[in-house]
Amino acid sequence: MVLPLTAAAKKATKRFDSEFYVEGYATTFNKPYLLYEFDGVQYFEVIDRNALVGADMSDVIMQYNHEGKVLARQSNKTLGIEADESGLFTFADLSKSRAAQDLYEEINNGLITKMSWAFKVLEDAYDRDTHTRTILKIKKVYDVSAVSYPANSDTEISARSFFDGVIEAERREALARKAQLLKLKIMLEV
Repeated sequence: MVLPLTAAAKKATKRFDSEFYVEGYATTFNKPYLLYEFDGVQYFEVIDRNALVGADMSDVIMQYNHEGKVLARQSNKTLGIEADESGLFTFADLSKSRAAQDLYEEINNGLITKMSWAFKVLEDAYDRDTHTRTILKIKKVYDVSAVSYPANSDTEISARSFFDGVIEAERREALARKAQLLKLKIMLEV
């Protein structure tokens, strides 16, 4: 009996086989974050779960702090991005330049742990009572960046081995198979 791949296993198949592999979330969905404070009033922003539907996400690049050299890019297949249930999942192969490898080392050593993204808003709404801007639709995503200080502190980036995700996905699939077999065995005994 073959079970369908879990979401984690599907993601594992999309990752790059690289010694310089990083992954994380450039943004999260439906989680308000403090954007700034002015005269004691806190202003928040939240990205709607469907904001990326129809957005132009072609040839997005990866940078550090939204500036400088391009460290990974979709068009040369060193960067992948996909919207999932949590946010904008980002994965990159940082092996193609010395600057990219340096960023990998900084991420691997825990010096850089957060992400951000650059985008153009197509539609938004503002709630004056809660001082919250909701991004409803994104027109274009320009970059995803590892950053020193993110606007959204719920973002993350980490250095991982390609096989960390594969091993974890296979472990979960094996546990699911065992659970399903146990369930079948119990049903047959009844």
